[in-house]
Amino acid sequence: MTDNPRALKLADRIKVIVATMLDSRVKDPRLGFVTITDVRVSGDLQHATLFYTVFGTDEEREGTAAALVSATGMLRREVGRQTGVRLTPTLEFIADAVPENARVIEDLLSEARGRDAELAKAKEGADYAGEAEPYRVARDEADAADETHGADDLEERDVDPDEGTDEREDA
Repeated sequence: MTDNPRALKLADRIKVIVATMLDSRVKDPRLGFVTITDVRVSGDLQHATLFYTVFGTDEEREGTAAALVSATGMLRREVGRQTGVRLTPTLEFIADAVPENARVIEDLLSEARGRDAELAKAKEGADYAGEAEPYRVARDEADAADETHGADDLEERDVDPDEGTDEREDA
């Protein structure tokens, strides 16, 4: 579909006309609960693709597809009469895959929620494999800890308190 404003306007008009016709004038018993979800018109206004969804079983979807194909001529004639365009676009009906895609995505999301719940449950009683804080402590924090513990800890850890000073003698 192009960004042609005339094509967009015609697509909206075709959508309304076809939806109204399916509701009021098409009396095919195979036609199920059908919804026109989108219409795309080519840039030259010669071809219109209508996307539809059907609420029901696979058999009802197949029956609705057959009913739409059989009603295409009548729908095209009515589109041409109501739009007034010089050349009436051909109509092609395509089953919209959005509901199936949405169902697949919803199943994946529910599976992810289940895995998250299992992980949270396993995480509740778990302890750290090593220390609670496995990373090295920064030098400033180590010095602050040394000051609070006193000089006794320095001797135990065998650390020189003047280690940080570096006085060079340039000769």
